[in-house]
Amino acid sequence: MVNVGLIGVGYWGPNLARTFHDLPGTALLKIADRDAKALEKMSKLYPDVETTRDGYSVLNDSKIDAVVLAVPPALHFEFGKQALVAGKHLFVEKPLTLTAEDAERLVKLAQEKQRVLMVGHLLKYHPAVKKLKELVSAGTLGEIHYIYSRRLNLGKIRREENALWNFAPHDISVILYLLDKRPVEVSAVGASYLQKGVEDVSFINLVFPDDVMANLHVSWLDPHRRREFTIVGSKKMALFNDVSAMEKIRVYDKGVSSAKTYESFGESLSIRMGDIWSPWVETTEPLKLECQHFIDCIVQGKQPLSDGMDGLHVVRILQAAQT
Repeated sequence: MVNVGLIGVGYWGPNLARTFHDLPGTALLKIADRDAKALEKMSKLYPDVETTRDGYSVLNDSKIDAVVLAVPPALHFEFGKQALVAGKHLFVEKPLTLTAEDAERLVKLAQEKQRVLMVGHLLKYHPAVKKLKELVSAGTLGEIHYIYSRRLNLGKIRREENALWNFAPHDISVILYLLDKRPVEVSAVGASYLQKGVEDVSFINLVFPDDVMANLHVSWLDPHRRREFTIVGSKKMALFNDVSAMEKIRVYDKGVSSAKTYESFGESLSIRMGDIWSPWVETTEPLKLECQHFIDCIVQGKQPLSDGMDGLHVVRILQAAQT
């Protein structure tokens, strides 16, 4: 049995509380938050779980094996550091930290303490993303030319972090996962329309080895609600639409073919229009898979799919894009 303590039950924390509370082989012992009303709600939902307004009491509780952080990103490093120093395994919601230097410190500390450090890059545990990875790895799409993602909505507008740091970690982590490469160039442009100094829209460009490109559009000021990836390969193309209830992935047998022999430039390239098909994707909740993976890594001594190094790579890209 892995005993878990959760710090933070604001926006996303209640989902983590529900999942860890119901997870086999796991006991949610304590929930901490500064908001008394939030704790009162948790007490009604989970009367068997102790609540406290003191986050440090979770870190110092000898009965707790693992700490889950769902606090504002500015607090990730301080709480994360204290948890690891106390010998706890650590699950941190994205982003791991707000600087690459702090992320490196947490990674190093987790290695020294031989503790599991996992970052909440939730989409890496999405069954549809797993299927995309299979398609890419199997060569079904051919050589990947470029990827672009769209994470758009009207709200929720934040004050503590901009759209880049709030939305982009999801898509960056997936792009790194699919390509299994690190970018050699990072550039971005963003704008603040609603709050001075807090960008609500950003466009990020990544250039990888072998001329592979990626573009990300993130915004909480947009008429569309979109969470999607498009992958363009030399053989086929794929679309992952997380908003779609039925067909999460569509594979398009479309592309441009080069003729071996031709008399003019117009004959050298031809458009190929083939079938469109949707592979089966399991319907298990990604958050349940993610939290179970964290517990499994603790019990089995495994390295998480979204480990500290994964979190560090994402923070480095975010930091480069911000500058």
